[in-house]
Amino acid sequence: MVTNTPSFKIILGSSSKARKQILSEMGYEFTILTADIDEQSIRREKPEDLVVALAEAKADAIIQRLLAEGPLEEDAPTTLLITADTVVVYQGIIREKPTSEKEAREFVKGYSGSHAAVVGSVLVTNLATGKRYGGWESAEVYFLEIPDEIDEGVTFNVAGGLMLEHPLTLPFVDAVVGSTDTVMGLSKELTEKLILEAL
Repeated sequence: MVTNTPSFKIILGSSSKARKQILSEMGYEFTILTADIDEQSIRREKPEDLVVALAEAKADAIIQRLLAEGPLEEDAPTTLLITADTVVVYQGIIREKPTSEKEAREFVKGYSGSHAAVVGSVLVTNLATGKRYGGWESAEVYFLEIPDEIDEGVTFNVAGGLMLEHPLTLPFVDAVVGSTDTVMGLSKELTEKLILEAL
């Protein structure tokens, strides 16, 4: 919550450390609720459609959880629910979170001297009106050569095993075309725009 705008509350529907950090950097206070959904059961051909569908499914699950706990207070301030999802697209293939440490290592090593696209969605739901405002952004990450031993023993619990801010990954990032916060999981510009639209 921005200090001069105490008229609304925010729920972040994510357990991602990076998303928490980004939303804090934007000056908002928020509570966290996570969605328990089977992401693998939601499939779309286009990465943009997939991340939007996943953000919507997360919002649906959290809203169901809130409804089960009882109705919102009549005089409660407007509450905005922010959900998001991110995938990596490498050589035309959509990559979600690696399923094993072996796969994480294969993913990271595969980026060596190459590049990958990151597609991220943001969905802001006004819980008072039920209206939703969403969108997606993409960014490209270009890599230097990555030595074989870089990813030993590291499990990346992120889409495509691509954690930009990780101290083992960062030295091998050559360039980011687009915003780094999109790569990290929450576009500041898009989130700010959607919050204003939802209020």
